[in-house]
Amino acid sequence: MSETVIEVSIVAAPSVLWPALRDPSLIRRWFGWEYDGLDDEIAQIYSTAEADPEALTLKLGNGDRFSLLEQDGKTVVRIDRPAKSADDDWYDDITEGWTTFLHLLRFAVEHHGLAERRTIYLDGLLLPGENAATVLGLTEIELEAGSRYAATIAPGDYFEGVVDYVTDHQFGLTVEDLGPGLLSVATQSVTPQRPDGGMSILLTTYDLSDDEFDEIKHHWSSWWEGRRQEG
Repeated sequence: MSETVIEVSIVAAPSVLWPALRDPSLIRRWFGWEYDGLDDEIAQIYSTAEADPEALTLKLGNGDRFSLLEQDGKTVVRIDRPAKSADDDWYDDITEGWTTFLHLLRFAVEHHGLAERRTIYLDGLLLPGENAATVLGLTEIELEAGSRYAATIAPGDYFEGVVDYVTDHQFGLTVEDLGPGLLSVATQSVTPQRPDGGMSILLTTYDLSDDEFDEIKHHWSSWWEGRRQEG
């Protein structure tokens, strides 16, 4: 089986993006989501990485390799992943995670200069016949990168923005009222533990007050917990 390649093109110089792969305080502004162990996770993954500042490459302990490639005034951030082994049950989930995080890096750099963010993360099983779009009530939206949308998302929030990106297994929507923020939605593959597959939601917000963020987090978390109880 061949290796997996994930890449995004970012309107920024390599000199701007390299620190975002090396400085833990900057890595946490695009990698993962906020939880008590995020800083420890970043230290575990990035502190032992093999870095080549001249070649602008970074090889992680699991074999994943970052490269920064300057191209037409932009920088392509590329991850080369080793081929999937027969016993690696988490390979596809990690690939989708990297896909989300690279798009978050691009969004954070291009829209917010890699400013501080706050995130809400939800994940769980899909039920028979469900997909990410039906769960969120987005079946009427044309998921084509660059197109505008306006919709009431399943928790009851009216969002407007642009379809930021679309891949085979996920999509991202900008949300104007959240900074702008980014709603990243990924489908998780079918496994024995997920007979109908799963989905994850990562809502990234900027420039909200504590009260505004807490209200949105409570609203989305309550909706998701209620959905899980119904399922």
